[in-house]
Amino acid sequence: MTGLRLMAVHAHPDDESSKGAATTAKYAAEGNDVLVVTLTGGERGSILNPAMDTAGVLDRIEEVRREEMAEAARALGVRQQWLGFVDSGLPEGDPLPPLPEGSFALVPLEESTEALVRVVREFKPHVITTYDENGGYPHPDHIMCHTVSMAAYEAAGDPDRFPDAGAPWTPLKLYYDHGFSLSRVEIFAQEYERIGEPFPMQEWLDRSRKRAAEHGDIMGRVTTQVDCAKYFPQRDEALRAHATQIDPNGAFFAIPMEMQQRLWPTEEFELAKTRVRTELPETDLFAGIEDPQIEVADR
Repeated sequence: MTGLRLMAVHAHPDDESSKGAATTAKYAAEGNDVLVVTLTGGERGSILNPAMDTAGVLDRIEEVRREEMAEAARALGVRQQWLGFVDSGLPEGDPLPPLPEGSFALVPLEESTEALVRVVREFKPHVITTYDENGGYPHPDHIMCHTVSMAAYEAAGDPDRFPDAGAPWTPLKLYYDHGFSLSRVEIFAQEYERIGEPFPMQEWLDRSRKRAAEHGDIMGRVTTQVDCAKYFPQRDEALRAHATQIDPNGAFFAIPMEMQQRLWPTEEFELAKTRVRTELPETDLFAGIEDPQIEVADR
């Protein structure tokens, strides 16, 4: 399988390394063309790794995050492109404060959609991955990432939409990334109980159980599981590249690699849109795409 193209649309630098990262690394290693599109620069991200909370880092956070993104893309073996919008930040408080003027979540939908359509028409992806309607979590940029991705998926192949944004291209499938399921964390918790050791992600497990009790486990929406355990080390290398955002002593690295690869060797996705026939459940994001040279209009 070569010559297929996958576009992963993300809100901020570091999202590409925590959501579907091993899958993108796998497809790139197998000879496919993989592009990460980063909608914002992450300018309003806090420094979440205490080791990086040093003089001068926050003052040049935009430049630092670009450097981190370049290193993460190298680790995953993928291409990466900035869309150029400004991070909205995560509002906190009750009531929530207004978003900063000019931030991505406030950009008119037609403007952000045209920007993404331009990239879709240039790269010509067969498959796009993005976030679900909840953004994975309710960050305004993640929710807008979903909205813009869905709009661009529909508009990119329409010659009447954004005629100045390049020749029309029709993507064939669109997926939501669903990496943080209760089922996955519980599998690890059961293994720690079996070996008689305290579970290092208990707080995460408690939060996941509470969220699942309110909204259901996201695994109920999963249609596609990609076996990518071989690429978990590349995923972790990419995560560590985002040194301002990822604490190497944090929860992302709490479970030993061998245990992860043995007990949960896949990453999870939900097939949200398709223009080709495929059978569920799937094990391949490109399932049903027979010939990368054939466009929908030729079928």
